[in-house]
Amino acid sequence: MTIREAKTTDVSDIMQVMEAAKGIMRSSGNMHQWGDGYPSEAVILSDMQQHGGFVLEDAGRIVGYFAFLPCPEPTYSKIYDGEWLDNVQPYHVVHRIASQPDVHGVFSHIIDFCFSHDTNIRIDTHQDNRIMQHNIKKHGFTYCGIIHLANGDERLAYQRLKD
Repeated sequence: MTIREAKTTDVSDIMQVMEAAKGIMRSSGNMHQWGDGYPSEAVILSDMQQHGGFVLEDAGRIVGYFAFLPCPEPTYSKIYDGEWLDNVQPYHVVHRIASQPDVHGVFSHIIDFCFSHDTNIRIDTHQDNRIMQHNIKKHGFTYCGIIHLANGDERLAYQRLKD
């Protein structure tokens, strides 16, 4: 599996990956995350404009997507019921992790890639996204508290500092 920066010609394949990921979420009991057309093509294109949209390819097929964006992340400016492990150093944030259901190990590849570019990574997820919570904890992230998205929705926030 290889990771590369996403191109505008990838958008159709990326949107297929997003739909597949929504199916995984719904089948695992996560009924509320990524509703109402989110993430849209506009969101994906915005990731790309910031050079933060990435695809995972396996044998030339796009099987995953994620955003890897530099700070500041506006929704991370306030954290409730906890605190960030480090709130001084610059960080990157990982958003919109998605993959096809027949592909495994995507999260590990993403985290390895991210830590090859930064040692301070933050990530958040919906309280019903048990699969993502499992992967986040399995990869050494520490639960830090609750953040609120721009629309007010709560997310569980995590951070990992690599030595």
